[in-house]
Formats: sequence, structure tokens, C-alpha cells
Amino acid sequence: ILFFFIFYTSSGLIAGGKLFESVFNLPYHWAVIAGTVAILIYTTLGGFLAVSWTDLFQGLLMSLALVITALYALDMSGGWQATQSAMTLHNIALTDLFVTLDNQTLSNIGIISLLGWGLGYFGQPHILTRFMAIRSQSMIPNARNIALVWTAVSLSCALLIGFSGIALAEINLIGADSEKVFIEIVQLLFHPVPAGICLAAILAAIMSTADSQLLVASTAFTEDLYQALLKREVSQTRLIAIGRVMVVCIALLACFMALHQEETVLGMVAYAWAGFGAAFGPVLLLCLFWKKLTLRGAIGGIITGASTVILWHQLDGGIFTLYELVPAFFLSAIVCITLSLSKS
Repeated sequence: ILFFFIFYTSSGLIAGGKLFESVFNLPYHWAVIAGTVAILIYTTLGGFLAVSWTDLFQGLLMSLALVITALYALDMSGGWQATQSAMTLHNIALTDLFVTLDNQTLSNIGIISLLGWGLGYFGQPHILTRFMAIRSQSMIPNARNIALVWTAVSLSCALLIGFSGIALAEINLIGADSEKVFIEIVQLLFHPVPAGICLAAILAAIMSTADSQLLVASTAFTEDLYQALLKREVSQTRLIAIGRVMVVCIALLACFMALHQEETVLGMVAYAWAGFGAAFGPVLLLCLFWKKLTLRGAIGGIITGASTVILWHQLDGGIFTLYELVPAFFLSAIVCITLSLSKS
């Protein structure tokens, strides 16, 4: 599981490196190192409270930048009809933009893979900890509604920006430059000052995910592994110190991976998303809605989900083009139920 934490954090550092490389012509390696240092400073010093507050402001900045850029880009491209015409002109049908993870065009497997992304939400530690740390249980419905609205608005605006990029900058959303479409659009449309604010939203998105992953990983190690192995009370001061050491270690490993990783940001996020979703998602759902789940079933489900994602990712062709989260999620659920019902 720690492997997926490192992988997820590394994807954010790669995105930051690409941002500074494109905007400031800063060498990619130096950009990754600078991003790692910045995230480490406020995560190790401020802890969960600092991460929560920075995530709030980063999320607001992201939403504002996405909405303004999407509406302005759509207007400058001539509206939705003009955007569709530009897509047709460049032989890019709307359905061609929805691709499977290995860039094959839409098929039944592609549709299932895209829908399967939703299964991952149930097992993402950096998302679940926000709900777990809520001040009162009565506030959960409001938190859920806020999260749903924010997600819907952000994803819709991101799609509009991508579509507008075809009309405004002739960006190929299936090619290698697809991950820089927001950067290209912002630099094309805005004055340097508002453009800088919008580009800062990318950095906000990177940092909000990376710091959450670091914090959750270090907490999981100190609370669930270190303290459990010692089987005795450990002072909070010592746990905080160990947690900070873990934050630094995981960040350094993620930085090293980012410096030597050639895979796309989306590919890395998809892999880590599948790992967390398949390992923890079925267990969490069964804990909430099925009273017969046992410790053996939960452990078996976590191991099955994580290992299936890793093995499936190594295979290719035919059924193995299916997003690894889908089979891993259901196999994990089956193992959880089977082991829980079987006699010891």
C-alpha cells in the first residue's frame, strides 16, 4: 500500500515539474526538487491542520480558475457550436476523446473502464480522512453536498477547457501535449497577471493532493504499523517525530521516482487510484453495510485488491485492457465475503 502512496505523490511532483518547465523554462529536475521542498516544509511543520486549511484555499483557487478559464475560452472559441465544428474539422469526434488507459478508442471495455473510475472514490485515504476528521456527524450531509458540487463544477469546466483547446490552439487531446492544454489556453488568452493566478491553480491542485498523500501515509505508518507492532503506549511527541520522518522519507522516494519517471501524470494517477480503490473500497463498504465482515476477510480483501491491481497492470491485450480497478475491486469484495463466511 505504501507503494501506491509513493506513486500518487510522485504523479503530483511530475505535474509540478511540467508546469515550471513550460512556464518558466526551468529545468524539469530542478522544478521537481523545488516542489518537493515546498510541500515538505508546510506538511512537516503544520501537520493535518495546515494541510486542511491549505487544501481549502487551494480548492477555491482551483475552482475559480477553472470556471473563469472555461467560460472565457468557450466564448473566445465562438461558443459550443464553433468548438464542435473545430473538432470535426480536425477529425476529432467527441467519442474519440474518451479513451481507455492504453489509448485505444472507445469500446465496451473502454466504457466499463471509464465508469470504473467511480469505484475508486470509496477507498481513497486522502479523501476519507477529511470526512473522518469532521467536527460533527451532523455536518457530513453538507460536506457531501459541497464535495459533489465542487467535483461536478471542476470536472465540467475541465472538459470545456479541453474542448476549447482544439478550437483555439489546435491542441491534440489524444497526443503528448494533452496534459498541457490548460497551460496553453491560459497563456494564450490572459494577461500575464491573471494568467499567473490561473497557473497557480495548477500548483494548488498538485500541492493539495501531494501533501494529503504524505500526511495520510505517515499517519498510517505511525498509528497503524509502528504503534501496533510495539503493542504499548507511545507518547504523542514521539509519534509526531516519527510521522515527520516518514513524511520526509516518502517525499524523497516520490521525488526520486518523479525524476526518473517517463509515464504520463494521468497514467500514474490511474494506477495509484486503482490500488487504493481496490484495496480499501470494498472493505470500507462492507464495514458500513455488512455486519458479518471479519478481520480475516478485511485483510484478505486488502491484499487481494492491491495485488490484483499490480498483476493486472503488467498484462496487456484483450480483456487486460480493462482498467485494473474494475476486476480488482470485485475480486477484493468476493474474497472479503468468502473469508468472512468461511469457518476458521
